[in-house]
Amino acid sequence: MSVRVGISGFGLAGRYFHGALLGAVGFDVVGAVTRNSDRISHLAIDFPGAQAVSTIEELLALGIDLLVVASGNSSHASDAIAGLNAGVPVVVDKPMGRTLAETEEIIKVATKTGLPVTTYFNRLWDSDTLTIKKALTQGDLGKVFRFDSRFERFRPEPNPSSWRERSTPDEGGGNLLDLQPHMVSTALHLFGPAKLVSASVRSIRGYADDDVVLVLKHESGVDSYLSASAIIGAPGPRVRVNGDLASLVISDLDPQEGLLRAGKKPIDGLWKEDVTSPALIYRGDVVENYPSEAGSYQSFYVQVLAAMKGEAPWPVSIDQIIAVAKIIDEARAISIR
Repeated sequence: MSVRVGISGFGLAGRYFHGALLGAVGFDVVGAVTRNSDRISHLAIDFPGAQAVSTIEELLALGIDLLVVASGNSSHASDAIAGLNAGVPVVVDKPMGRTLAETEEIIKVATKTGLPVTTYFNRLWDSDTLTIKKALTQGDLGKVFRFDSRFERFRPEPNPSSWRERSTPDEGGGNLLDLQPHMVSTALHLFGPAKLVSASVRSIRGYADDDVVLVLKHESGVDSYLSASAIIGAPGPRVRVNGDLASLVISDLDPQEGLLRAGKKPIDGLWKEDVTSPALIYRGDVVENYPSEAGSYQSFYVQVLAAMKGEAPWPVSIDQIIAVAKIIDEARAISIR
């Protein structure tokens, strides 16, 4: 029996990050909320027979088994709550809520209705994250004490078509809400619970916050330095993990996003393309290639499917969601202006 899925929003996130992966692992996408003529055409191409509807209520009326919320950040909470109140489990694209309070509101409804809700921290299945996990498990770096993670690029002029770059934080815009949830969730996943010790959240170009640096101190003894910026002329490596025996450096972004944007997707649940990010291990002047793990965004929805059958936990737990939301909220509150 197929699992019927409805997607709220069929833009970049809805089409490429959710729709493509849902279809690749065997879900039946039966409808999407979109009123944009181009996106309606995209839905018809990707999922012939799926219905384009105008409201979340119409989508829920299609008799779906799972709701995926991939709309703008400002409607994540209302869409998710509508789905839960209609008796439907929900996956919410990151960030689940614009604030901790909004996130807790969604979780409160999930608890009341007895239904699962999770969020899409897909970067936990990046090649770099999986490669770091392997290095930690094998002890290849010794005692790790510092983690540097960056999503940096150079775009002096904001993208006029990007609501994330031009919207206020109250509207859900900015890098703190767009990129830092990925970075914080990955740091917590790899190195355990942490406190935020420093935050700089600012706008260099005069629109939404576009230069954000957070510093976390983990109970494990690791310090994480997390940089998300659109205005760095010389971007640093994607990640660097420093231990007392060696450092692991991965310079390139995981290739899965580029492949999905190009219309590629896993076939029969597996990528046919190379989805590794080359890694190097440094021991002073001695530099060697380090075998990378393949990225696997599809694993998120494989686990969602297993969870719906009662065979596995949901891929991102409520505790993980709350821990990230707390740090994001605190970062804005304590930010160095």
